Amino acid sequence: MSKHNLYGGYFLNFIYNDIVAHIPFHAFRKIFLRLFNKKISPSCVILMHTRLLNFWNISIGANSVINQFVLIDGRKFPVVIDDNVDIGPYTKIWTLGHDPHSNTHEIKGGMVHIHHHVWIASGVTILPSVQIEEGAVIAAASVVTRNVLKKNIVAGSPAQVIGTRNNDLIYQLNYTPVFE
Repeated sequence: MSKHNLYGGYFLNFIYNDIVAHIPFHAFRKIFLRLFNKKISPSCVILMHTRLLNFWNISIGANSVINQFVLIDGRKFPVVIDDNVDIGPYTKIWTLGHDPHSNTHEIKGGMVHIHHHVWIASGVTILPSVQIEEGAVIAAASVVTRNVLKKNIVAGSPAQVIGTRNNDLIYQLNYTPVFE
């Protein structure tokens, strides 16, 4: 990436995260994001005060809802959020961290993929290189350190399986805010 693109990216991050994300018109936020990233579905919902780091490296599917004060880190690796995903407020999704065994505080990370019909409750932290398979449920305040299998319900820090979801995952989220 050239310096011009790099600095342009910093500027776009600033414009979205420090200005646009705080404007109380959902449609305006989505129009701004889609100008630079067509991988954000026109039918998804991104509420106020979200932080999307390098939003051009983030994909959000149809009917997915990203609640307020969510942070999604697309700085180096992509984040893929499929259709009908519900992400609760104050959730943090990270793609970068540091190797605690490195003498040089080396950066390590990886892509995060959240499959369709996943429900992530509020205050969850998802660490790099995690895949959350379809229909999984992540309980509030959980820390997800490894992959979550299809329809598993997990809770805790680190998140552990506490049950299995038993529905057909045929619903569509239909949240259409105006001033959020």
